[in-house]
Amino acid sequence: MGLHAYLSRRVVTPQGIRAGALLVEGEQIKDIVAPGDVPGVSIREDFGDAALLPGLVDSHVHINEPGRTDWGGFHSVTRAAAAGGHTMLVDMPLNCVPATTNVAALKTKRKAARGKCHTDWGAWGGIVPGNQNEIESLAEAGALGFKCFLVHSGIAEFTMVTERDLRLVLPHVARTGLPLLVHAELPDPIARATEPLHHANWRVYTTYLSSRPDEAELQAIELMLRLCREYGFRLHIVHLATANAIDTLQAARAEGLPVTVETCPHYLHLEAEQIGDGGTHCKCAPPIRDHENREQLWHALREGVIDMVVTDHSPCPPAMKQLQEGNFQTAWGGIASLSMALPVMWTEGQRRGLSLNDIARWMAEQPAQLAGCGHRKGRLAPGYDADFLVFDPETEFTVAEHLLHQGQAVSPYIDERLRGVIQRTYLRGAMVFREGQFLGDAAGREVSNKFPECGADVPASCVRSEK
Repeated sequence: MGLHAYLSRRVVTPQGIRAGALLVEGEQIKDIVAPGDVPGVSIREDFGDAALLPGLVDSHVHINEPGRTDWGGFHSVTRAAAAGGHTMLVDMPLNCVPATTNVAALKTKRKAARGKCHTDWGAWGGIVPGNQNEIESLAEAGALGFKCFLVHSGIAEFTMVTERDLRLVLPHVARTGLPLLVHAELPDPIARATEPLHHANWRVYTTYLSSRPDEAELQAIELMLRLCREYGFRLHIVHLATANAIDTLQAARAEGLPVTVETCPHYLHLEAEQIGDGGTHCKCAPPIRDHENREQLWHALREGVIDMVVTDHSPCPPAMKQLQEGNFQTAWGGIASLSMALPVMWTEGQRRGLSLNDIARWMAEQPAQLAGCGHRKGRLAPGYDADFLVFDPETEFTVAEHLLHQGQAVSPYIDERLRGVIQRTYLRGAMVFREGQFLGDAAGREVSNKFPECGADVPASCVRSEK
C-alpha cells in the first residue's frame, strides 16, 4: 500500500491555501505537511502551481436509474462527475422507476448501481402523498434524508405534496433527524401567472419566466419556515432562484431555525437577458432570472445566507429539450452540468475576487455536511477520505461537446469560454480521471446515513461496495 505524497504550492485546506504535501495512505489522508517535511514515501508527485482541492460533493443530482437510464444513469452521470472533480453525489428520488419512496425501491436502486459508479454516491428518499409510514424505514435502510415537491415535479410517479400531506409526514421526518429537501414553488401563483399567457409566444424566454413568478418561491419558502418552526425538522431549500426570499431566509437564520439553502451554477452564471428565443437548453425550474437577481444571489452566497452550490444535474434525451421547436412550455426543464460546474463557478468567482477556499466550502464541505458525511468527505484534512482533485485555475478553454462526458450533449455552456481545468480526480486515493481519460474500475461505493458513525474500518452496513 505505502505512503503517497502529493505536493502543490496551493493546497486548499480548511485553514487556508498553502504550499504543502498531501500524505495519503490507503484510502485516507494521513496528514498535510510542509513540502520540506515529506517522509520516505513510495510515490511522490509534485503538481507545482496546480491546486489540490477536496473532491467536490454534489447533493443534488438526478441519476435516473433504474427505469430511465437512457436519460443518464449511474455510469454516465458518475463519469461526468469524476471529470468535473466530484467524488460523491447524492441522487434525487424522482426520475427513476420505481421512485425511491420506500425501502424496496431503494434496494432496487442499489442493485442497479453495482459496478457502474465512478464516484461514491448516496440516496435521498422521496416524500409523496400517503407514504408517511415509509419514512422512518427509509432512514433505517440508509437514506441520507428526504425530498419533496410542492409543485408538479414533471414526473408522474412522483407527485407533489400539499400542506396537509406535510403535516402527516413531518413528525416522522423530525424523528429521524435527517434533512427534508424541498422544491419550493407553490402551484397557485404559477397557475395565476400562466392563465394570461394562454396565447403567448412560448418560444420567447420571458413568457416562460413570467409563468414561474418569484412569488411562487417566496410563498413556498414562507410555508416551509412556518412548518419548520412548528415541527422542528431540518429544512433545506433546494435550488434557490429568487433573491426576493433572501431577507426572509436571513431572518429565519437569525431566529435560530434549522434551515440551509442551496443555489446552482446556472443561477449564478446565466441571466434572463441573455437567453434567446427558443433557447430551451436553458430551461429549468425555478427559472433563471435577471441580471440584478443573479448579483443578489452572489451577495447572499458571500454573506452566508446561501450555504452551498450544487448542480441539480438533470440530463434527458436531446429530443425532450425540443431544441428545434424551442417551446419553453413543453420542453423538459433541467440542466446537466456536473463536468462544467467547477469551471463555471471559478470563472464567475474569480471575477468577484473570491478564492478557491470559497469554492471548496460551497461545493465540497457544505454539501457533505448536508448529506451527513461532513467528517469524512468535503475537506482535505487528516482522517478524511483521500478524495481530491488537481485543478489548474489559470488555463482557459472553450466548452465543447466532447468535454461534457455526460452521455447527452446538451448544455447551455457549449461554446462558452471558461477558466479552470480539472486535470485529475482521485477517489479514496485512487486516480479515476486524468486529462480526459477515465482510469480503473468503477469502484464507487454507496454512502448511507450510518457513515458518519463509522471508524477507519468501515463496516458493510455503513458503506456498501458497488463492485
